[in-house]
Amino acid sequence: MSNVELIPVLLVVAPILLATLPIVLGLRFERTGWSVTALTTTGLFAASLILAQRVYSTQSAEIYGLGGWDEQFGIVLIADQLSMLIVVLITATAAGLLAFTRLAGPRGNTFYTGYLLLVGGLLGLTLTGDVFNMFVFLEIVGLGTYALISSGDGPESAVAALKYLILGTVGASIYLIGVGFLFMATGTLNMMELADVIQNGGLDDQQLNLIRAAFAFMFVGFAIKVAQWPLHTWQPDAYQHAPDGVTPLIAALVSTVSAYALARIMFDVFGPEFLIQTPYAREIVVTVGSISVIAGSTLAVIQQDVKRMLAYSSVSQFGLVVAAYGVVTETALTGAIIHLIGHGVMKAGLFVAAGVIAIGYGARTVDEYAGLAHHRPVPAAGMAVLLIALIGIPPSVGFIGKWYIAVGAVEAQAWSVAAVIFLSTMLTLAYAARLLEKMYFTPARNVDPGSHRSTDAGSPVATDGGASSQTRGSPDAVSLGMLALVVSVAIIAVILGFAGDVFFELLEPFVDEVFN
Repeated sequence: MSNVELIPVLLVVAPILLATLPIVLGLRFERTGWSVTALTTTGLFAASLILAQRVYSTQSAEIYGLGGWDEQFGIVLIADQLSMLIVVLITATAAGLLAFTRLAGPRGNTFYTGYLLLVGGLLGLTLTGDVFNMFVFLEIVGLGTYALISSGDGPESAVAALKYLILGTVGASIYLIGVGFLFMATGTLNMMELADVIQNGGLDDQQLNLIRAAFAFMFVGFAIKVAQWPLHTWQPDAYQHAPDGVTPLIAALVSTVSAYALARIMFDVFGPEFLIQTPYAREIVVTVGSISVIAGSTLAVIQQDVKRMLAYSSVSQFGLVVAAYGVVTETALTGAIIHLIGHGVMKAGLFVAAGVIAIGYGARTVDEYAGLAHHRPVPAAGMAVLLIALIGIPPSVGFIGKWYIAVGAVEAQAWSVAAVIFLSTMLTLAYAARLLEKMYFTPARNVDPGSHRSTDAGSPVATDGGASSQTRGSPDAVSLGMLALVVSVAIIAVILGFAGDVFFELLEPFVDEVFN
């Protein structure tokens, strides 16, 4: 293999192997985890840019088989126009968020072992070219996420982590049943071979029934992973009770990569023709996504805890992505991928801003954000820009994703999806406006100078633990790197709003191949 050919392998293997270093070095040296993780994720980001440049310059997918096994059963990694966008998102987010965890925590070598394990699992899930190893990486992601959520101080973190572990295991197991049905019907696990069998016809009734059953199980399994209503219940607790340094990572990447994997299964393996010709397949996908949009947005409007509000917002945003998959048009699929990437960027920034505000000002609920723009203008401004982007106001990445989905829905005459986009935008405006009004137009409460927190605030404040931590907000705990990260992500969310044509051009070879 050449150096470039080794990159996909290193992207998956390196973080998983290096995840052992913080623990090993920790036996002799304290607090080496952050340095090891920073070097590793920076190297992964650089490697992902090199590989992305090669894929987009050659306009072709890079396929790598490992171990000399038969393609039917062997480990295959695929770097193409779609997967590389997600790989860059993962590595950039993982490297960038370390500026926040450096002081915000959690601290400890075991935390950074879980951090690297999660990053490796996410990269494997993105690059894998066979459906069984997709299950393996789903489990690695699940274990890494469980470890990070449970790293908080309070019992709420442990309960939220256990809830995630149970529901995540159920979702992965249901997906695995679908993999078994696919193997029974086709005799292969390789995605390219599966696509060749399923999409080129010639199936008998028994094979077709097995494949339809496989699709049903795999879709339900991913619906749990992507947090679609009513299978979403793990997500609000996980986002709210995870440590402030963990929530941005899992909110930006875990369900995002699962939603990407669902697109890979639906369009790469089963294909558009299967979705169109299978009775009620599209209708079910659109219905599940649309209900999640409405339910998630409605529940977000009534929340008082800011992290929980943003968690329900994610249920809604992922619902929009799933509904776009069900439209089954080139434009809608492109819009769904753009929205997926934009959501990862925006939620990383929003949860970092929420963490900075909690650590520096002691505010965790909507009411406690009163007058925040006066006391903490930088994180308040960053959160305001990202909330506006989340609503979908141009120019922002939130707008272009919704725009392409809406255009695709109109092309397919899927008027229900177009209506859901409008309704979700109004509901997003409702809960975003609550925060904006509190930050900029509501006078601040009386603040205790010693605690830097409103004297009548109701809930305890956590810096690096769950909601039960009693540490009060302090501006000294907020570093310049944290503020720079909030501002940078807000700027990126706006810049990407001008990149609609760039996204469309990058994704065009993949989308054309899928639909043609």
